Amino acid sequence: MTAKKTAPAIALGAPRVRELRPDECLALLQRRSVGRLAFSFHDRVDITPIHYVYSLGWIFARTSHGAKMETIQHVPWVALEVDEETSPVEWESVVVHGTVYTMERNGGITEAKLWSRGIELLRRIVPGTGSEDDPVPFRSVVFGIHVDSMTGRKATPAKPQRARRRPDGAARPPR
Repeated sequence: MTAKKTAPAIALGAPRVRELRPDECLALLQRRSVGRLAFSFHDRVDITPIHYVYSLGWIFARTSHGAKMETIQHVPWVALEVDEETSPVEWESVVVHGTVYTMERNGGITEAKLWSRGIELLRRIVPGTGSEDDPVPFRSVVFGIHVDSMTGRKATPAKPQRARRRPDGAARPPR
């Protein structure tokens, strides 16, 4: 009887995690268009998905009137998390902290300019935004998050290690 050859066992180690550089954080924000907005009031924290566009230190988004915006009007400090996952051990994540400013088309000069800029940018991901062809016209509240701080992390898989073999040919786990 001849010994059967088997492929060497491969063991995955813990992922390597590192901080993202500012340019890597910006690249992730610009590649993605959906994030999770976290906000709080008194003893309650909420988180909700939003679509957004990043441009020059601002996150532009829109939503409908409701509890979220009522809460944010009282406490305008928020966090936005954006992720890109390839596997459980290979991902990037950025967290933005900032202040929410609602924007009105008929607001002051600066507010109206920001509203127009936000609508223009949001049309890149949802054509027709703010027009007669708007697919979600009930999302009429345009807001911007001024990016006050931004951090990010990246996980990459550890280099696979070949399992060592015992004298009898059975695999031993890597050290």
